[in-house]
Parts: sequence; structure tokens; C-alpha cells
Amino acid sequence: MAKRDYYEVLGVDKSASAEEIKKAYRKKAIQYHPDKNPGDKTTEEKFKEAAEAYDVLSDPSKKSRYDQFGHAGVDGMGAGGPGGFGGSFTMDDIFSRFGDIFGEAFGGSPFGSAFGGRANPRRGVRRGSDIRIRVKLTLKEIAYGTNKVVKINKLKTCSHCHGKGAVSDSDTKTCPTCNGSGVFTRITHTFLGQMQSSSPCPACHGEGKIIVNVCPICKGEGVVKEAEEISFSIPKGVEEGMQLTISGKGNAPKRGGVNGNLLVVIEEEPHPELQRDGHDLIYTLFVSYAQAALGDDVEIPAIDGKVKIKVDAGTQSGRILRLRGKGLPDVNGYGTGDLLVFVQLWTPRKLSRDEKELLSKLKDSPNFAPNPAKEEKNFFDRMKKMFS
Repeated sequence: MAKRDYYEVLGVDKSASAEEIKKAYRKKAIQYHPDKNPGDKTTEEKFKEAAEAYDVLSDPSKKSRYDQFGHAGVDGMGAGGPGGFGGSFTMDDIFSRFGDIFGEAFGGSPFGSAFGGRANPRRGVRRGSDIRIRVKLTLKEIAYGTNKVVKINKLKTCSHCHGKGAVSDSDTKTCPTCNGSGVFTRITHTFLGQMQSSSPCPACHGEGKIIVNVCPICKGEGVVKEAEEISFSIPKGVEEGMQLTISGKGNAPKRGGVNGNLLVVIEEEPHPELQRDGHDLIYTLFVSYAQAALGDDVEIPAIDGKVKIKVDAGTQSGRILRLRGKGLPDVNGYGTGDLLVFVQLWTPRKLSRDEKELLSKLKDSPNFAPNPAKEEKNFFDRMKKMFS
């Protein structure tokens, strides 16, 4: 099923300000909040859809890519799949990242009772840090898309204690400082009266529990550093600097929560003969005077290997030959670019005596006197026509 336009999801125009986008998301999030629609899978999906739209449109960098490339610019080949530019949201993702946007609409808790009735609304869900890597692609990989496998060292949930940091469940106790709330409340007296402020408990760091007997493998952290092989797909038509997000493949957080993401930055390997210009490829073909005058069949490089083209007799230096569909695909699927061949006349730097005599005889021939057609006179006009 095709994804809806993010602006349509939130009901805002492309010119909407950051504040208007935030207000629109809050309205949709409250409308489709699971606490208001318990057990309704349709509204739950709309709730997730609104969060995904807000995640993109509230981030200037993501919004710019979305405005330029559409969904492909932020989630590749589809939401949530490996190699996607965005990745789908879980409920924990939404509440840990955007929970504060609900304010007091659900009793001051950004989670609501539908998600386990967490005792501490400020604690939230921990999220591991993201990992950023760079992947180099050849023009052929860009043209057809590719699958990559990378091996990275990352923080993973400790298999010995399952991320708890303690040897067993009985090796933790309720924090005596905050009585398990994870919140330290301070009351101060001012000339305006009593003022109450809250902050994460300094003893348990907001967790509500203290580990008595730490796991010997992870030393109470709940995570260990290990190598992992990760495979993902890269869609065709990507460009230098684009960033793919592999959801949930980043570092695991300490003592439970949701993993961060793996961010894959695209780099293009220079081609020895072809240059990229957007979706088009450019090749400069040098021909001899004899080839230009008599015509010739020549081979030139392309993404798939060599292709044969015909140089017509009388071809002028600076002529541009266009091979349609031999360029790179658009990342949004809007067609394929062309291969542009710039014909350049190669003038020999040294001549033998016989060659000089032969050219001297031809120099004064009427056929060898320059006589350009009107459309050939202005090189810059030809360039304008080519790229207009």
C-alpha cells in the first residue's frame, strides 16, 4: 500500500512553520492516541503514521530531503524495511521521542495507561545511540541498487543478564532515595511561596532501582561490545551524501530500552571515464580528423560495459550525442537519465614530413575552408539548448 503524503497526514501545507507542524501533530496524536481508542488497530496505525510524518517534517534536514525526493529521500524502498531511509516506529519509539508533546492531555503522563501504566512519566524509554558509517558505491551499484553486508562493533544487550545489569531479578532493590519513583522532588520557599521542582533521582539516575549484585559480564551496564554483521539494501538512484537509516541496528541502551539506528551515508566511487551530472552521465569522446571527416563506428564506456555508436561523416568538434536511457535512474522512480557524449577533435601535436606535405596540399582546398552552419556558430547557444 502506497504511503500517504506527510503533509496530507498532518493536514498542513508545505509552507507551514515548525510551530504549525507541531500543533498539527499534537492534534492528530491526541485524536488517535491508544488511550482514547483502546484495542483499535486502525487508529493505532494512524497514530504511528502521524508520528512518522512529524519525525520527518519537524527535522529541517529530513524535511529538505523529503521535499526534494519524496518518500524515497527519507525511507528508501519502504517504511521499516532494511535499507529504508526512515524505518517504522514502535510505540516505545514514539513515546520516548515525542512523549512530551501530549502535555497534560493524558494525566500529565506522556505514556498513558495503555502502555503498562509506568509509575514514572519522566523516566521514558531509553534509546541507544546511533551509529554512522560510510559506504562507497560504484556507478553500476547506484544504477541497479545493491545489497551490502557490513561488520561493525556495537553495544549489544548482555546475554548473561538479558540487559538488566544484575545477576537476577532478586539482585535489585527499590531505591531508598526516591522510593522507586525515579524522581527527586525538591520544595523551596520563595517570596512567591513554595516552589516545587523535580529531577531524576541522583542515587538511581531515574531508574527507581539499585543493583545490589552486578552482572560479572557487563559489570552492571546491561550491554557489552560485540561485532555484528548487518545486511541491508540500497535503492537504485541514490546520490552522494544521502543517508539511509537501518532501524534498530544501532547501539543498545544501558539496562533495557530500544536500540538506536544504523545511519549509512552514501559515497560515490569516481568512475575512470564517466562523470555524473544529476541523472545524466557524461563522456568526452576524442576523434581524429579522419574519423570526424569520414565518419566511423566507435566503442565508448557505459554502465553496462561498452556500447557502439556511429560518428557521422562531417561531425564537428563540440557536437553532443545523446544516448537516451543510458544514464542513472531517479531515486523516486521518475525515469532514467541519458549518456551525453561530447565529441572533441584531437589535433596531433607532431607530424611527419609526409603528413605535413599531405595536409599542405589539402589546406587550400575549398572543402577544407571553415564554413559552419548557422546553428554551429555559437557553442554556448548549443549548450543552452542541450540543457534547457
